[in-house]
Amino acid sequence: MADIVLSTLNAKYIHSAFGLRYLLANMGELRPRTRILEFDIQRRPVDIVDALLAENPRIVGFGVYIWNVSQTAEVVSTLRRLLPDLTIILGGPEVSFEIDQQPIVELADYVVTGEADLKFAEVCASLMAGEKPDRKIISSEIPDPASILSPYDLYDEDDAAHRVIYVEASRGCPFTCEFCLSSLEIPVRQFPLEPFLAAMDRLLDRGVTQFKFVDRTFNLNLKVGKAILQFFLDRMRPGLFVHFEMIPDRLPQGLRDLVTQFPPGALQFEVGVQTFNPEVAALISRRQKYDQLEDNFQFLRRSTGVHIHADLIVGLPGESLDSFGEGFDRLVALAPQEIQVGILKRLRGTPIVRHDSQWEMIYNPNPPYEILQNKLLSFGDLQRMRSFARFWDLVGNSGNFVETTPMIWRRSGTPFQSFLQFSDWLFERTEARHGIALTRLIQLLHEFLNSEQGVSPAAAAEALWNDCLSAGRTEIPPFLREQLPDRAPPPRASMRAGGLKRQARRAA
Repeated sequence: MADIVLSTLNAKYIHSAFGLRYLLANMGELRPRTRILEFDIQRRPVDIVDALLAENPRIVGFGVYIWNVSQTAEVVSTLRRLLPDLTIILGGPEVSFEIDQQPIVELADYVVTGEADLKFAEVCASLMAGEKPDRKIISSEIPDPASILSPYDLYDEDDAAHRVIYVEASRGCPFTCEFCLSSLEIPVRQFPLEPFLAAMDRLLDRGVTQFKFVDRTFNLNLKVGKAILQFFLDRMRPGLFVHFEMIPDRLPQGLRDLVTQFPPGALQFEVGVQTFNPEVAALISRRQKYDQLEDNFQFLRRSTGVHIHADLIVGLPGESLDSFGEGFDRLVALAPQEIQVGILKRLRGTPIVRHDSQWEMIYNPNPPYEILQNKLLSFGDLQRMRSFARFWDLVGNSGNFVETTPMIWRRSGTPFQSFLQFSDWLFERTEARHGIALTRLIQLLHEFLNSEQGVSPAAAAEALWNDCLSAGRTEIPPFLREQLPDRAPPPRASMRAGGLKRQARRAA
């Protein structure tokens, strides 16, 4: 049992609560009396309450995020009814802005806003000493990274074996993109490099092989970026995988020289392109050199084994469906391994709201606060794009249809126009965006290519068969066997090529 419980609801089991580990590491004298209990959003709130009460805590602190605020509110409400005297403290980005508009805040005793690494312990120490803070909303001063104790030794063996290990060498972002909370985190602050790398070395010694850097701009500081890449290059081993988020138009020669030395699949770069429309980029205060961005993509695809995960956003002010489509086609031509099509969200505290009137931005009031319509995109347009994003993830990003996907647009239309046609057709046929079995999807792809794109049944079946083999499938759908009776069945020991599972690559 623990006097203080730190808790949150992760989006998936494989995720780990990085913020809670920072809080625990910096609890000082209260650390032995503090425990982390993390759950995922699939867990029933009443069962979460049961697990929390089993600790008989005096204080429970919750990390609140866009993906868990609804479920966390139910947990907090139930705790409040069962234990009115329990002290409940909230923190996290979802409750750090627009605080007076949130029902969950009304249920809590205190809310610690901002980076609470040090402030949370300070509040708990006062409460345990019988001294109540004089205000409910407690703002954290921006801490000096050098003053924060490292959380990395708090990852346990289960984390190392089954969860994504989050790390950070810096905090903050130099850019002011209005849709992003990081635009409020200026300036960029570096953690002391030598202690950080020593902590990474300890994780490697404990068998950790997958590292996800949450830094917004790992390639901003050339000296630090090179040191981190060299560190992992010097310790390269089978299965090592490192994820970075990079500035799209900044990849100087010093970094290029290092990334070319990594084996295929060892590095993943998440590249937030967001829009190729310079007028839209200017509207949202995003600075981007598109010629340099394209050169960087071409270099990475031509000369390295880096896996590129690129992001585009639907619904930005000033971006029409045609404009988005032109950007999508431009990105497809650059051939990143994954293109995530995201729907614009109005995150609390972000300055994107200044466009609400001029561009008639209407958002869903419930999490995740996605755009419903605006001046250039109707509700129907955005519903079509929700289907597009989902089906692109199933087909274009999954790795299951590498050979088949380009056939959707090879004979007519652009990638965007053709895939939107497929998306509309697929939704009409299934009336679903989720729950489509892979075998059923293979059959529907074959039908679409034949009936709508004029691809011969044999050619479509050949591509789908090859994709099944490349994906390591040993059970080929019967209708493909009928189309290709001369093809031998795959060996039972067939294995997927290419290393890491997509779930691990894309964990966030």
